Amino acid sequence: MKMKDLLRRTKYLAYYFKKMDWPKFRKFVKYAKKETGWSSFRLYRDSIACVYKYNIGWIDYFIFRFFEKSSSERDLWVGTGFKYESDLLMNSKSTRHLLENKIHFYEAYDRFVIHATCTLDDLQSDNARAQKVLSNSTGKIVIKDALGQCGWDVEVVKAAEYTRESLIKHMKSKGFNLAEEFIIQHPELARLSDSGVNTIRIISQLNKDDEVEILGARLRISVNCHVDNLASGNIAAAVDLKTGLVSGPGVYSDITKSNVSAHPVSGITLEGFQIPMWEDCLNMVKQAALHRPENRSIGWDVVLTEKGPELLEGNHNWCKILWQLPINQGLKSVLERHLSELPAK
Repeated sequence: MKMKDLLRRTKYLAYYFKKMDWPKFRKFVKYAKKETGWSSFRLYRDSIACVYKYNIGWIDYFIFRFFEKSSSERDLWVGTGFKYESDLLMNSKSTRHLLENKIHFYEAYDRFVIHATCTLDDLQSDNARAQKVLSNSTGKIVIKDALGQCGWDVEVVKAAEYTRESLIKHMKSKGFNLAEEFIIQHPELARLSDSGVNTIRIISQLNKDDEVEILGARLRISVNCHVDNLASGNIAAAVDLKTGLVSGPGVYSDITKSNVSAHPVSGITLEGFQIPMWEDCLNMVKQAALHRPENRSIGWDVVLTEKGPELLEGNHNWCKILWQLPINQGLKSVLERHLSELPAK
């Protein structure tokens, strides 16, 4: 390994240590010990070695079950370090603000957004955008931080319980700067799980000819939770790109939990579940990918309503766990191909 790579991965390891969810880490170590018969020391040593050798995150070692994999199998997986470096090349820091900041996102991709949105400034000036959110037909308003991640820092309030002034005061107290109409999801997805809005993550990639390739689609499914992220304890399942049918079990990012063939609450079988309006979903994502092509690799969060699909978010740092775990397959070669085709700088 080159010295610059060694130093970079040492820096990454320090970052992983600082940001580690230690209760989860210890839980995973305990589980891996039981599965392998290895000591804690052996797991620590091997997991740290993999951070350097395979450019993965420290927790990735457990989520991707590297403790069960051979060296050749481990080399197939996209880990945190590799994905971070790939994102820098695919989505420049100078352009990714369109995806990081939801206010900028809704402005840039407004043609793909159906539900009403407004900023804290809109509310304070009491303009038409604010009135549309305040008087939306659902009677609910979603308030959030425009820079929030993974569905955290989000609150749903009843419009009738707030005046415009009291909502402004409440948002300021929470550090929120964005308000949105509550989205009523398509009845089929509500039938599957009605605890939260279930979104489809569709990943687009511009190839060397600036054509859109779809790298995968995953249905994110809430389980007694108002958000649908894996990180919040929910499940995800792979979607067949040709048909829009769920093509496998629901998986957790918690390695101590087994895959599920049916939704834990509704009991609906996952494999074979048809996502409505699938061609419309794909067509919208392909149009969005070409709408602002300065960001080449985007994980789109698509929400389905009876009116059709719309965009909820675009992620420059889309989740490599969500991409690979539902199919239990390392997909590093896919990103390596696109990286190799980028023009030399």
